[in-house]
Amino acid sequence: MKQRKYTCGFDAAIDVMGGKWKGLILFWLGEETLRFSALRRKVEGISERMLILQLRELEASGLVHREVYHQVPPKVEYSLTDFGRSLMTALTPLGEWGEEHLERLESLASAS
Repeated sequence: MKQRKYTCGFDAAIDVMGGKWKGLILFWLGEETLRFSALRRKVEGISERMLILQLRELEASGLVHREVYHQVPPKVEYSLTDFGRSLMTALTPLGEWGEEHLERLESLASAS
């Protein structure tokens, strides 16, 4: 019998979008289709290398679509797939909870 990688659905969801940056990337792509440079400006603090790595992982997991336009200068746009939008539907309440408790969470973070 094949052993399962995940113990539950939450475990699987966290694995596919875990880490500091993937949630932010998904959030901004949930708002609109973005070119690499625009996405990098929106995800404050991320290095170019890290953004490239995270986008590759999100693309490999089927959450993000990368559209390459063969023109000069080259143009690449990133957007959510239907699969990615379904994850954002699940993450939206989490973001709303964070907004509702933002002041408290910031005070906890500054106290530590």
